[in-house]
Amino acid sequence: MSNVEIREGAYGEKVLAVEPGGIEAIPESDRHGKARDLFALWSSPNLEFATIYVGALGMFFGLSFTQAVLGAILGNALGALGSYFLTQDGPKYGVPQMVVGRSAFGKVGNILPSFANAGASGIGWFAVNSVSGAFALVTLTHWSTLLSLLLVVLVQVSIAFIGHNLVQQVEKYLMPYLVVVFGVAAIIVFTKPSVASPEAWHLPGAFFLYVGAVYGYSAGWNPFSSDYSRYLPSSTDPKSAGRFAALGLLVVPTILEVVGIAAVSAGMHSYGANSNPVGDFTNFLPGWLGKLVLLGIVLGSICANALNIYSGSMSFLTMGIKLKTSHLRAFTSVLFGVGGFFLAHWAMGNPANNLENFLLVMSYWIGPWLGVIAADKLIRRGRSVRHLLFANRENFAGPIAFVTSVTVAMYYFSNQTWYHGAYAKTHPHLGDIAFAVGFVLAFVIYYLLFPLGEKHEAISQAAVEAGQ
Repeated sequence: MSNVEIREGAYGEKVLAVEPGGIEAIPESDRHGKARDLFALWSSPNLEFATIYVGALGMFFGLSFTQAVLGAILGNALGALGSYFLTQDGPKYGVPQMVVGRSAFGKVGNILPSFANAGASGIGWFAVNSVSGAFALVTLTHWSTLLSLLLVVLVQVSIAFIGHNLVQQVEKYLMPYLVVVFGVAAIIVFTKPSVASPEAWHLPGAFFLYVGAVYGYSAGWNPFSSDYSRYLPSSTDPKSAGRFAALGLLVVPTILEVVGIAAVSAGMHSYGANSNPVGDFTNFLPGWLGKLVLLGIVLGSICANALNIYSGSMSFLTMGIKLKTSHLRAFTSVLFGVGGFFLAHWAMGNPANNLENFLLVMSYWIGPWLGVIAADKLIRRGRSVRHLLFANRENFAGPIAFVTSVTVAMYYFSNQTWYHGAYAKTHPHLGDIAFAVGFVLAFVIYYLLFPLGEKHEAISQAAVEAGQ
């Protein structure tokens, strides 16, 4: 018999019913949706001010307009590429992305990246997006920052608590409004006269630093990929699902980041401590449009954080957390909402510096994680790993490659205000290349170590097949 855990309880296409279960595989009877739905799902969470904010960082790093635009395209393309491949796991296996990662890390070893993603998405990313939403609500209503943050968080947590189908519908139906208001705002920003510095290609360090920040923002969605494609019918073309997800993560973030670059080029400022960058951006716009954009920023933060809390709780449960309740995922999302609220309240004091460092830290662990996953997929060459996802087996190559590459990449190549790596101190012109080094190193280490565990893999699979 198969060791795959199947989620119990009927859910179907109910929107307001609380989603049952946790990380178990979705039964075929509950599978629904179309691959094209993933475009809206991944576009809406990026139609927010945090995306504009990431674009603006390029100019504050000292890049020219052209350099910043190229950096945004490259960083987003790398993140979208990861999403293309990982999203395909959803229709194949019907489980969250971090569960699929057990193939490369084993059940216990997978706790490391699951813990990292639970904290990064459920609390870290949640805080980043809550800050922008709260700033927008403060500017729109003149309420206190604490009240504004609390209201935004309550809405976000409520959506994630109910679950997958409501998350999908929120992303789908808020997208038209967000596209229109941000589209009109973009046109106005691009008509502003530029005060950009002359185009000069000097010192690539700032460019690599910016690509790392953009990649950290884009690739931050990668560990969620199959969380939102796992309900698609198994008959769905996996590559089609991957294409729609990748397009959503490439087109929208790149456009809005270019808007942020153009806004700074036109004179936007006020990114220091105790500032309100959201209000500074909307000063470019007519009063009526500014209010609509502020509302869009609030809604965009809700779209983003519904995913962050939902997937954060999934990653937490992948660590092996089990309680006797049919709504374990739902209650876990509340715990992450509380943690994210307190972190967001602290981060509002210095949004630019905190965001820059957080984005780079994200890339430090996601780069190595993707390196391990990519090597595992290459080695297996499309063979199913379904029998490994809930099995009590380990793959020591994954944790060794992951920990080693994260440690080496951060110690030698990180370059930010929180920490300067040993190599980065003597070669600052390279910027921050820790994410690239981490990916390559993890890929190579895993690829070399995997053959040592092949015998264990064969024994594990034979045991499963013998029991069927």
